[in-house]
Amino acid sequence: MIQLTDDQRRRFAEDGFLILDRFVEPAQVARVVERFEPLFRGQFETGLYPDEWNWREGRDPADRTRQICNGWKSDRVFASLVLRAEVGRLCAELAGWPGARVVQDNVIWKPPGAKPLGFHQDNSYADWIDPPFMLTCWMALDATSAAGGTIEYVRGSHKWPVSPPIKQFHAPDDYRRELREAAASVGIEKLDLVPVEVPPGGCAFHHGGTWHGSDTNRAAKPRRSAVTHCMSSEAKFDAKGISYIYNRYKRVGDLAMDESFFPILWRQDGYRTPWLDGYMAGGDSAKAAQ
Repeated sequence: MIQLTDDQRRRFAEDGFLILDRFVEPAQVARVVERFEPLFRGQFETGLYPDEWNWREGRDPADRTRQICNGWKSDRVFASLVLRAEVGRLCAELAGWPGARVVQDNVIWKPPGAKPLGFHQDNSYADWIDPPFMLTCWMALDATSAAGGTIEYVRGSHKWPVSPPIKQFHAPDDYRRELREAAASVGIEKLDLVPVEVPPGGCAFHHGGTWHGSDTNRAAKPRRSAVTHCMSSEAKFDAKGISYIYNRYKRVGDLAMDESFFPILWRQDGYRTPWLDGYMAGGDSAKAAQ
């Protein structure tokens, strides 16, 4: 278990992100990487489609960053990484929550030449959650570099107001356009941009208000990552906000989050959604049987 130091907590509070060189063991990185090609070919180990499947072979241009959202529902090997209790614990500690539950995950695959993902704030997409705040764990599955289109953070930008959702998330012509507009609105001319350069298994935690995005992959190797977006274990559906995807999991007349779809990864009192560990272990069992 990682124990955060006072200095790391202070840096997160000041910067809006925290980078760790070691978080995921090499053996688990290798298992998850093996699942990328089957996932994007639609070979879903559980038989369930993910909530979003933004790149499909033969349909979408080869120079697009490939993304799946809520791959944990489709593949239990992937779930064994993004639903770890350690992910929830650290997100909760950095956010000051009593616990953390998953909002969604991302499977990100940026092959050589793949175009940018636009700079944005995660909290811009949280108006259906009460409170409307996320904290994210981004996990590198390949060595990352600025030239390889790694995720970039703007130091201190979590202290800015929350902006509306950006106009073009995938392959924008100018991936920093809305970032510059937001900076100008708060009187900032020079941006303190920080590319996350870590070995496979490194990670970064970021505040839901931190501006982040990624450039074209100009390296000769792919850049793959797994992302867990968390919310408070006490979060509910907002009474007015609507997500065209995630409100399909809202029960009629009830604002509570159902743990079948938004499981609790960790809570201070020791609680964790009971079925999670058995579900995650099933991924390794299924793989061993193949």
